[in-house]
Amino acid sequence: MRFLTIFGAPERDEPPSMAEMVAMGELIDEMARKGVLVTTEGCKPSATGARATRRGGSVTVTDGPFTEAKEVVGGFAILECASKDEAIAWTRRFMGVAGDGTSEIRELYDEPAYDRATGINRAVPEGQR
Repeated sequence: MRFLTIFGAPERDEPPSMAEMVAMGELIDEMARKGVLVTTEGCKPSATGARATRRGGSVTVTDGPFTEAKEVVGGFAILECASKDEAIAWTRRFMGVAGDGTSEIRELYDEPAYDRATGINRAVPEGQR
């Protein structure tokens, strides 16, 4: 089973310290060796991003930073785990390194909607591809 973990934390003005980067690198290496980690990325500060909101058929785009938010998305990972309990255990380890914040853990569908490697778009019904 694949799980998406989304880490939200108070926005930081400074990059991670060298000690934080080393600790995260070691955890990422371990997860990769064990075949759990599919991919992971950290997010740049919200000042470099934008937020799109749809209401009543109209889409509004707001540039960052998102000062009204108590937490912003700091990064994500996609994990391949045997169970939700295993995904939770790895997320606990991650948060021990990443620090204060909230991680949402969501199981993903068995097949991605779009597979870049094959070019298959599963959002289109099979008979219409």
